[in-house]
Amino acid sequence: MPIKQDWDKVSAYPEHGVSDRLSAMVAAGELQPDPLQAAMALRFDALLEAIRSQRPARKTSALGWLFASRKPEKSAVPRGLYIHGGVGRGKTMLMDLFFGLVPIKRKRRAHFHEFMADVHDRIHKHRQKLKNGETKQADPVPPVAESLIEEARLLCFDEFSVTDIADAMILSRLFGELFSRGCILVATSNVEPDNLYKDGLNRGLFLPFVDLLKKHVEIVALDSETDYRLEKDAGLPVFRYPLGAEADEAMDRAWQRETAGREVQPATVTFRGRKIAIPAAAGTVARFSFGDLCEQPHGAADYLAILKRYDTIFLDHIPLLGPHKRNETKRFINLVDTIYDHGARLFASAAAAPEKLLVAKKGTEGFEFDRTVSRLIEIRSIEYADSHRRRTAGL
Repeated sequence: MPIKQDWDKVSAYPEHGVSDRLSAMVAAGELQPDPLQAAMALRFDALLEAIRSQRPARKTSALGWLFASRKPEKSAVPRGLYIHGGVGRGKTMLMDLFFGLVPIKRKRRAHFHEFMADVHDRIHKHRQKLKNGETKQADPVPPVAESLIEEARLLCFDEFSVTDIADAMILSRLFGELFSRGCILVATSNVEPDNLYKDGLNRGLFLPFVDLLKKHVEIVALDSETDYRLEKDAGLPVFRYPLGAEADEAMDRAWQRETAGREVQPATVTFRGRKIAIPAAAGTVARFSFGDLCEQPHGAADYLAILKRYDTIFLDHIPLLGPHKRNETKRFINLVDTIYDHGARLFASAAAAPEKLLVAKKGTEGFEFDRTVSRLIEIRSIEYADSHRRRTAGL
């Protein structure tokens, strides 16, 4: 069997590191100087260099293979990075700069919820094979980990957060298998590892993953005082509040404009053998009430399935959130994460402005809702809308 080529010949030795790219963006006026971002860029550069140093040596002669060790010593796997801090501090930007510079082909950059949806799909398919007699391997985790590492040995996760018990219960075993196979993990998060899945059901069964994470990644805080996303808020009329006739009329006008006279009708999205109801849809635009998406037992994977078909979401009547609506709040956080990560547009009516929607900041949702507020603000920005327009136009 031929050895899978892991190194990207084109970018094996990029001219610049993350620090150089960051400095160039500051010099061009695209970013403000930030010493904490500069320090974090140096950490990314160190990891980049550690990965580059693993590049296999080229043969120096036609007979070089004769004198090479039959069993070359396995090089140590570099420790990854887990960067946590407040929203809008530049964590994702720095990780994306790093990801673009890493000179290996087998790499994957994904939202954590999307990755876990893929994992659960693979586990489901393996169990179907076991049921059909196509495999004798009863435990699905090792073969799933093997298939994942074959596709990507570098995993970069944006906004690492654990809210689903099914994810929490599998993470320790899954990443134990991945790390043993040489996986390098880089992740950004709003919370430090010790606060992951805080107050979650059966959290004691999740804690071994935290210990595993600390062993294989370097934990670093990025807490700049500035939320750079707030500076982009252009107040575009896509988030209407407070609730009432005026907000409803504005949503209806926007709906008529976005559907542009196309036939509007109910639809369904089939996912894992279930049908997700779409109350109203036209083309790639879909409309829901808050109750449709956040008061029903939907998970991040359901939202991903919806966004594969629709790139513009209308969401009516978002209420005030908090401990009295804990499950609904969690789903709303996941929904906004998914919309943002896919660059989709959101038109919404709500009981209050984004920063006032959460009435009490408690538990995991309190930490994570800061990210939700920041993303809702960025979704309203001219830059975000222009990015969506260019992408859908194929520019």
